[in-house]
Amino acid sequence: MIKVLFFIPTLDRGGAENVLVNLVNNMDYDKFDITVQTLFDQDSQKDSLNKCIKYKSFLKKQFKGNSRLFARVSANLLYKQIVKDKYDVVVSYLEGPTAHILSGCPYKDTKKVAWIHTAFENERGFYAGFSSKRKAVESYKQYDMLVFVAKMARERFEWFAQGELTQSCVLYNVVESEKIRRLSKEVVTDIEFDKDVLNLISVGKIQPVKGYDRLAKIHKRLIKNRIKVHTYIIGVGEQKAEIEKYIDENKLGDTFTFLGFKNNPYKYLAKADLYVCSSRREGFSSAVTEALIVGTPVISTNCSGIYEQLGKRNEYGVVTDNDVDSLYTGLYRLLTSPNLLSHYRNQAKIRAKMFSKEKTVTAVEDMLLNL
Repeated sequence: MIKVLFFIPTLDRGGAENVLVNLVNNMDYDKFDITVQTLFDQDSQKDSLNKCIKYKSFLKKQFKGNSRLFARVSANLLYKQIVKDKYDVVVSYLEGPTAHILSGCPYKDTKKVAWIHTAFENERGFYAGFSSKRKAVESYKQYDMLVFVAKMARERFEWFAQGELTQSCVLYNVVESEKIRRLSKEVVTDIEFDKDVLNLISVGKIQPVKGYDRLAKIHKRLIKNRIKVHTYIIGVGEQKAEIEKYIDENKLGDTFTFLGFKNNPYKYLAKADLYVCSSRREGFSSAVTEALIVGTPVISTNCSGIYEQLGKRNEYGVVTDNDVDSLYTGLYRLLTSPNLLSHYRNQAKIRAKMFSKEKTVTAVEDMLLNL
């Protein structure tokens, strides 16, 4: 049995954190003895982990500037103080501090894996969690495998690192496809989708990177041009108040709704007419995959992973340039073409088969076994 550590800053309800829970809960426990460790125990999903998975954490609460503080300390010393134990494989499941710490693993026969969930936009993002770009490159060289969630993420990493650092692969995020389909059939009782309008939906943290401020402006243009739409956002975040102010000032409150956090977003996804990814940046959007799984058509800005989800020629959904005008134009075309919406609803169901839980979990297990 292979003893594996998955190391991540927190287990809060973010994208990478949810994907990690999905992954470890579905791995073969006859082959893998799994430990999940966090740097910080706050807002943890540890109760969602299967009982046979070991869990440990370093500190109770996250503190400001922790990434810069860890970067100043020797990775070898941090490993000995924080991780301590020996494993057959150690996995940093998010770029940043955990990648720095695990690069200092002192056990020569331990295999090291770094998971990269984002397509870096700038040099500072590339070496976040490290003291410098040079230190980041040196640390990543210590890893036996770099795993990327999308091809664009790997391309951007290699560009900043100035070449291939070590062996790498692309592994898509694990989603609970059957569970998502089952939950999507539940009845929505807190709102009533208006059948006389086109209901748009998006799921994510309400923060600038998700582009919901852009979506609010696009929504206003659609209403002005007499397109009957209602936009719903599932999620919470620091930009909500700013966008709510814009909605109030433009008298859009009857057609633009924040639904807050939902334990089961899938029942809302399944009943909407179109999923909108307005993100300025993604690593690999789990929400887009989830929309495909429940059979909801998708339109998205061009960000990392989206061509792998929707196709390079709009085969399984619509991809627009990553700006307000392009997303508006794509939305307007879809919303005024009922046959096109119906076509992409069928294509979503076809594409969803590519991201089945069985395929994605098996790919990860094979990677670990082959190390």
